[in-house]
Amino acid sequence: MEPFVGALREHPELAIFLTLAVGFFIGQFRIGSFSLGVVVGTLLAGVLIGQLDIKVPGIVKSIFFDLFLFTTGYKVGPQFFRGLRKDALPQLAVTVVLCVGCLVSVFAAARLLGYDVGTAAGLLAGAFTESTVIGTAADAINRLALPDAERTALVNNIPVAYAVTYLIGTAFIVWFLPNVGPRLMGVSLRQEARALQEQMAGGEEHEPGVQSAFQNFAVRAYRVTNERLVNRTVAELEALPEDRVFISRIRRDGRILDVTRDTVIQKDDVIAVMTHAETLMARGTVIGPEVNDKALLDFPVEVLDVVLTNRVLVGKSLGELAALEAAHGVFLRKLVRLGEPLPFAFETRLDRGDMLNLIGARSDVERAARVLGYAERPTVTTDMMFVGLGIFLGGLVGLLSVTLAGVPITLTVSGGALIMGLVFGWLRAAHPTFGRIPEAAIWVFDTVGLTVFIGAVGLGAGPTFVSGLQTSGASLIVVGLVVAVLPHTLAILFGRYVLRMNPLILLGACSGAGTVTAALRALQEESQSKLPALGYTVPYALGNILLTAWGPVIVALMR
Repeated sequence: MEPFVGALREHPELAIFLTLAVGFFIGQFRIGSFSLGVVVGTLLAGVLIGQLDIKVPGIVKSIFFDLFLFTTGYKVGPQFFRGLRKDALPQLAVTVVLCVGCLVSVFAAARLLGYDVGTAAGLLAGAFTESTVIGTAADAINRLALPDAERTALVNNIPVAYAVTYLIGTAFIVWFLPNVGPRLMGVSLRQEARALQEQMAGGEEHEPGVQSAFQNFAVRAYRVTNERLVNRTVAELEALPEDRVFISRIRRDGRILDVTRDTVIQKDDVIAVMTHAETLMARGTVIGPEVNDKALLDFPVEVLDVVLTNRVLVGKSLGELAALEAAHGVFLRKLVRLGEPLPFAFETRLDRGDMLNLIGARSDVERAARVLGYAERPTVTTDMMFVGLGIFLGGLVGLLSVTLAGVPITLTVSGGALIMGLVFGWLRAAHPTFGRIPEAAIWVFDTVGLTVFIGAVGLGAGPTFVSGLQTSGASLIVVGLVVAVLPHTLAILFGRYVLRMNPLILLGACSGAGTVTAALRALQEESQSKLPALGYTVPYALGNILLTAWGPVIVALMR
């Protein structure tokens, strides 16, 4: 073992990659719907391997943590600034109540039980599943005028408290929101989901986002034999059904013809009808018999992601967009906001930065993309000038500090990277011709950035982790449970009985404000609906910012 241990100590980069491998292996195991996840798995792996007393240079943690925080801001920036609008104020208010409740409950518990500043910061990070607090609090502790040994001990206490309370905070909140939350409001999630869906979709009984007519697309050929449809223009025929129907091409006397809105349909024409599959199944034979005409149906169809940037269309409903000439022949397959697929109906209103997945004839889709905003075509290239400049400028902003009660308060370089990520993410949404970070690169920057940082933290804390756990582990289990539940309970009561929010949207907002994505999944499963996601995105954006900012704040309060 000595050569192996010696290699890890001499080359700590090998220890980091071993920690990642073991951590991702641990994080994949599930008990029912609960799993540790790669972050906690990597922390535990780092603690285990850290027993070999491996020293990782601090610059490694800083680089990957800054990259992670910039990416976090980049992802949530558009929704963060969107949340400042008037119609999102109830969700913002619930987020502020929950996040302030988090800070107050942790501070009170830490004072009552005599926890040191490192343990308090770890309690905040773990009970509210916000790993970024580990970095921002550690930066703040390292700036304190304390002996090096004492600062190191305080920083090493953060992952101890985090590891214990993360398991409690995540597992219990995932159960609490869908099971206890509705009881606090005296409602049934499934009934609320059905009622909200009827309100949004005009009484449609299908499950939103799964069987919605918006997502079932087909093109079929029919021979026109119905006398009522003969000698009528394409525009007249497309306006007949209740659903959106488009005639793409026709075959007449053996020849395939492109059509305009003024083209007159003749008897025995074979027409290519583009609409939703259920519409064709229900009313297609009204036109006449279906025809197997491969050549007629063999025209280019495009599926394209389009980012909404047109200011004129922001705030419009999908129904209003469907009525535009530019939307002719185009169907919406998926609506994504802040990385979350949203249920939608004609009444759904769009925000700047929303991603619309469109399908239709290529010419129609390209026309719609030009009107809506920016076509997000597949690419593997990341605009590293954008990323590098963002982190650099953010770091400069983060170096600014003010002194309160003798304690220097600063964003730190990492906090500045987060703030600049918000700004650059908003700029990207507003002007999407630059600053592209593909989804695969975002995953690397986000997941690998955080797990390398957490792994390095675990390696550094390894030698003192066991003794710290023995000292405060038992009390942290109970305290972590209490401080995780209180803010969510307060936010639910405030949102329901003061703000009169819809229960489904409110619980989605709580899962977002507490950055517990697993709880959102549990709410969707319990309600059998995707609708809780409508309350998730804005609180998630603001919750990430506030909880991350609480790192240096809890340090200042405890000192």
